[in-house]
Amino acid sequence: MIFIHPTAEVSDKAKIGDGTKIWHHAQIRENAEIGENCNIGKGVYIDFGVKIGNNCKIQNYVSVYHGVVIEDDVFIGPSVTFTNDLYPRAFIWSEEKVSKTLIKKGASIGANSTLICGITIGKFALIGAGSVVTKDVPDYALVYGNPAKITCFVCECGRKLENFEDNKKDNLVKGICKFCKKEIFINKNNFKKWKK
Repeated sequence: MIFIHPTAEVSDKAKIGDGTKIWHHAQIRENAEIGENCNIGKGVYIDFGVKIGNNCKIQNYVSVYHGVVIEDDVFIGPSVTFTNDLYPRAFIWSEEKVSKTLIKKGASIGANSTLICGITIGKFALIGAGSVVTKDVPDYALVYGNPAKITCFVCECGRKLENFEDNKKDNLVKGICKFCKKEIFINKNNFKKWKK
């Protein structure tokens, strides 16, 4: 069952998955696709053609513009803004100017962050609150700041990984979560970027 608050504005041409809740004053444009069991907070704007996976939580006053794809199990904190034009001008608009942004499965983006278009946020990556993200973020990386930089790598549970071991057989480094004991494998090249 879908819940749409009476003050929300949802296009008849939008696709909304079962179990999704859309709260006060949200606006969902035509051809937007929102998966199952999502929570769309107060004042959220979802532009035309945006694709959002299942089990996503998009907190109050987030703006998700055309060109953004959000995979399953993603958390977007309050007042996060996605851009979609690297060279914005009020008098020039064209579909060709839209730069794509991909948020991969399980990623979390902290409150008041701004994501410059044309980037990919990796699986289970974590963006600290108030960050300005200008480059791709690797899987499992924790980044924050302006511009956002890698500060460590995190587990799927969100806790910091420790006790890294070099896996000699392939291009991966293994990190272990002290909290849930899960082993996470990090691309060695991404790991080296952090260690510089």
